[in-house]
Amino acid sequence: MSNPLVSVVIPNWNGKHHLEACLPSLFAQTYRPFEVIVVDNGSTDGSVEWLATVWPQVRVVAFPQNRGVVAAFNAGVQAARGELIALLNNDTEQEPDWLERFVAGLLRHSDAGMAACKIRLWDDRTRLHTAGDTMSRDAQPGNRGVWEPDDGRFDREEYVFAPCGAAALYRRALFEDVGLFDQRLGSYLEDVDLAFRAQWRGWRCI
Repeated sequence: MSNPLVSVVIPNWNGKHHLEACLPSLFAQTYRPFEVIVVDNGSTDGSVEWLATVWPQVRVVAFPQNRGVVAAFNAGVQAARGELIALLNNDTEQEPDWLERFVAGLLRHSDAGMAACKIRLWDDRTRLHTAGDTMSRDAQPGNRGVWEPDDGRFDREEYVFAPCGAAALYRRALFEDVGLFDQRLGSYLEDVDLAFRAQWRGWRCI
């Protein structure tokens, strides 16, 4: 079976210096096909002009002012052409097989509409920022494995509550079923809210 098209959506606000590391690692991925959509939030650092010159293959959705990361995510999802949609922070760098393994993991589970991956700290890549998001019995969200050594304890493929929006993979069908991110949340917990709505509708996260 041919690989589904993946749309990678990256919000950006004055983050040209981040994109200079993020985009080369993204275009070195072993997986094909994918498209990259950068949603720019009114940057004044020349991001849009730089993208047009250096990365003409990147699709750019440009807002005249900063509308926030959740609005950027939603605009990217609406512009996406892929069956699968990956959300990615601009201050990330991906291993070459990141997208290949991400897609394969999601497609192995027909009941999963979301996939989480391990995210390591930028300045200490032996430790984790998250291995998927959690939700406690008293409704407190958290990052699974945060600050802990990446020593293999989170290498098993298993169901979790939600992906962290800094690097998440979704089926387009999930957004069609439950809707987009809630823009009232601004910049935080939008991924948790979406996961709640998706879980209630029967979508799981791998």
